[in-house]
Amino acid sequence: MKGFNNFQNRSNNNHQGYGGGYHSGRQNHGNNSGYHNNNNSSTLGKNLNPVDWTNVKLVPFEKNFYKEHDDIRKLSSKEVKEIRDKHKITILGGDNIPNPVELINKIGFPDYVLKSLRNNNIVSPTPIQIQGWPIALSGKDMIGKAETGSGKTLAFILPAFVHILAQPSLKHGDGPIVLVLAPTRELAEQIRQECIKFSVESKIKNSCAYGGVPKGGQIYALRQGVHILIGCPGRLIDLLEQNATNLRRVTYLVLDEADKMLDMGFEMQIRKIVEQIRPDRQTLMWSATWPKEVQALARDLCKDQPIHVNVGSLTLTACRRIKQEIYLIEVIHLLLCN
Repeated sequence: MKGFNNFQNRSNNNHQGYGGGYHSGRQNHGNNSGYHNNNNSSTLGKNLNPVDWTNVKLVPFEKNFYKEHDDIRKLSSKEVKEIRDKHKITILGGDNIPNPVELINKIGFPDYVLKSLRNNNIVSPTPIQIQGWPIALSGKDMIGKAETGSGKTLAFILPAFVHILAQPSLKHGDGPIVLVLAPTRELAEQIRQECIKFSVESKIKNSCAYGGVPKGGQIYALRQGVHILIGCPGRLIDLLEQNATNLRRVTYLVLDEADKMLDMGFEMQIRKIVEQIRPDRQTLMWSATWPKEVQALARDLCKDQPIHVNVGSLTLTACRRIKQEIYLIEVIHLLLCN
């Protein structure tokens, strides 16, 4: 590829809708991260057969919804550079990159998204949203590198809403349209809460799939039908092997904190999951670091040449706004306690 180096708590009231098969099975309990790290982890996914997509007639779908505002289209190269420099936005790769948009009313979001932003008192985009929203709305593959707490969740969730409502309605037996993979149950729940908060106007349904809790509630939610599934790889594979859901309708794939998922040993599971998703999907990867393992995964998952966006330091690893406190305890006190 040119320019890229050839590059889960039970169901809640938000779970309503359509379809999804159900096969009951043994409940599994894991740790709070939703990470399968047991003796059977090496066999996880062995019953998932890869799909030969060359023999599947794919139904066309729409993924480019971006209508550039006249004022944005008229920006000169110098003005575009000034905006990116001001917000510390660096483009590390990709072609035909949409211009950054600093004003929400010029992004081109439909009214229901704009209303949800107003209802949540969001009046201006963050740097990653300034560049990420136009890219995601354009249907392009994207690699985003930004701090935790930078607004990156909304950078992929709001375009996902637009994507979902442009697709045919879910039918009985359909799986989700949007799949978000996350390394931990905590992150998955954070993403889900953002989905709930901003989907009041659009009525988009979501659910989580992660370990550490019984599967029954998750299976029930999937059976009811969801537009967005946010999951940790281990539990998701478990549910796929039980035919609790399928990924045939997924056309918008997000990997959040991809580097952390690889650090936790999820690469094989991620690849098995993605084999179940049509190759002409839109893929968005988010990573705080850019090691060679993440680069290799990006090369394989992004079928189109991705636009690589960095916000802030090119060597960032975590949000600088996180406050750490260190307490010093004298050794004599420790000895007395013992």
